[in-house]
Amino acid sequence: MTEILSEVQSADSCVEPAWLLERRKAAQAQFDALPMPSAQAENWRFSSVGRLSIDGFAAPDQAPDAHVRQACIEQSSLLAKTCGQSIFIDDQLLEFEALPEELAQKGVRYLSLAAAIAENPEWLESHFLTMSPDLGSEKFAALHAANTRAGTVLYVPAGVVVPQPIVNTYWISKEGLAVYPHTLIIAAANSQVSVVDVYRSQSDASAALNLAACNLYAGDGAQVTRHVVQACNESTISFQLDSTLAQRNAQVSNCALNIGAARARYEQQTQIDGPGAHVKMNSLSIAEGQQELDQRTLQIHNAPNAVSDLLYKNALLDRSRTIFSGLIKVAEGAQQTDAYQTNRNLLLDPRAEANALPGLEILANDVKCSHGATTGNVDAAQLFYMMSRGIDERTAMKLLVFGFFEEIIEQTANEELAAGLRQFIQEKFESKI
Repeated sequence: MTEILSEVQSADSCVEPAWLLERRKAAQAQFDALPMPSAQAENWRFSSVGRLSIDGFAAPDQAPDAHVRQACIEQSSLLAKTCGQSIFIDDQLLEFEALPEELAQKGVRYLSLAAAIAENPEWLESHFLTMSPDLGSEKFAALHAANTRAGTVLYVPAGVVVPQPIVNTYWISKEGLAVYPHTLIIAAANSQVSVVDVYRSQSDASAALNLAACNLYAGDGAQVTRHVVQACNESTISFQLDSTLAQRNAQVSNCALNIGAARARYEQQTQIDGPGAHVKMNSLSIAEGQQELDQRTLQIHNAPNAVSDLLYKNALLDRSRTIFSGLIKVAEGAQQTDAYQTNRNLLLDPRAEANALPGLEILANDVKCSHGATTGNVDAAQLFYMMSRGIDERTAMKLLVFGFFEEIIEQTANEELAAGLRQFIQEKFESKI
């Protein structure tokens, strides 16, 4: 990798095209017009909206110093084998590893968002800031659209296979910052690619606002895997607003690991517009202390003979809270839909609170759809067994959580990435010892 901060700063200062300026202007007007969320709104049910404030956060005005940048580089080593990698800090591109030449020659494009806007904005017009979840955070999505300038754009042409994952790491280093990272993935027909997004804090205590979004477009027969890790510090307010559009026979797998932030809102919307598509939506979350992790999902089936399969697992310690609210919507013509939605919660402390609101809205008459939620306390006998053999309580809880999560982690085909996910969970438990 080569440091290219100076190049990014010049790209950020480029004149944006008229269509993008218009979208930003409209987004800012929408943000100004929409009220803050209300506890009475169904999409914010059970959320502590009275304690949700985005006031006092501002965009970064200067680059972090050299030793902070170097520390972030050294800690951005999730995978040794990649086909591209970017590291951002405070919404500025710190380092960028370009695609291998053979992929570039096949037409694969992997650019920073700033570079894509500066070099070929017409290519972005049909996809950038055209899709966002409709799950309650419209005001925050508008704020993101008005301000996002950091992130990456990935385009994979028809039939091209990207053999190793592409990894984007977004760091926050300073108190009071607001950052707006954006990932755009466009996978054309019968292409294959895997992308990993990681959100982290360089400091354990600096409060910040992380308002991130990802738009994923999977063309006919495309195979796309995306993992997202939200590991911000527990003073951060985090939004992750993700949207997926799947066409005919597309195979998409989304998997999220949420372990950070004081308040984290994760919205995941999947829209299936082509028959034969199969989309997985998995999530693992660990909450402790006073953390609140709010999860909202929407599975939209507009085409027949398609599958969506959602599994969200939450492990809760101390006085933490989670909210899961999911809806499956099946259009009138989407016959022979298979749609599943499951939320499972493991309470590791009787003071923890898990709320679940699964739902169905079905207009077709030949479908298989199911939803369910379970909440259970930690097995006291298992905990006692481990502690009686010299294992301390927190380590015993960690082992139980690993067992609870393994059903999802083992689905990760890349063994190095699976090990990396387990390491994030390990560090979560070690941080309070």
